[in-house]
Amino acid sequence: MNEVLRQEKKYLMNIYEMKRLSGKLSQVLMEDKHNGANGYSIRSLYFDTPYDNDFYGKVDGLLLRKKIRLRIYDPKAESAMLEMKQKEGMYQRKRSLKLSREDASALIAGNYGVLLKYRESFAAECYGVMCTQGYRPKTVVEYLRKAYVAKENSIRITFDSRIIATEARYDIFAEDLNLYPVMDPFNMVLEVKYNGFLLNYIKNLLDIADRSELSVSKYCLARGISQGFNG
Repeated sequence: MNEVLRQEKKYLMNIYEMKRLSGKLSQVLMEDKHNGANGYSIRSLYFDTPYDNDFYGKVDGLLLRKKIRLRIYDPKAESAMLEMKQKEGMYQRKRSLKLSREDASALIAGNYGVLLKYRESFAAECYGVMCTQGYRPKTVVEYLRKAYVAKENSIRITFDSRIIATEARYDIFAEDLNLYPVMDPFNMVLEVKYNGFLLNYIKNLLDIADRSELSVSKYCLARGISQGFNG
């Protein structure tokens, strides 16, 4: 089980600004080892309660809130990461557990009992939360990510583009999912993640970019149509 506690800031940028900033960051930061020419693909299945408590917790800006998701990087993957992200004041706590493809498929089908096979206490916690609060799959979100990293303060800067989603089918391993755009294709999301404080030379680079802080998550963007929420 992996665990990180860090600050996260999200911003809305256009493609032009993203290209300009990405070029500057590439000169001073390391690229993520998974980056291709355009980055790498991420696909997540989000779970929520019958009353969408996590969705409305984010929309309402609650200081204490969470998200539960399964994440893969390739539909052919033999495993998936079960993740819980919890907002705790100014910090984000993320815990993750690697599941087999078979067990991840069981979660998608609503069989949370497979989590009891794992020794980690996090698995038992997820089992308890998802069963007692009636969590069910809600939406699949897919996007392209390009990431830059600095070892100091675990700094990670990511650009997420081509954000698409579906609420009609939840099999994240399916290669024929019918996904639709949930954000203007000329816009993208900049995420800045770090422990403690952001180093000045990186902060100065980010300050030159024309950006506006984004309060809506990719999960909320994906749920927007069915929830009558337009951001």
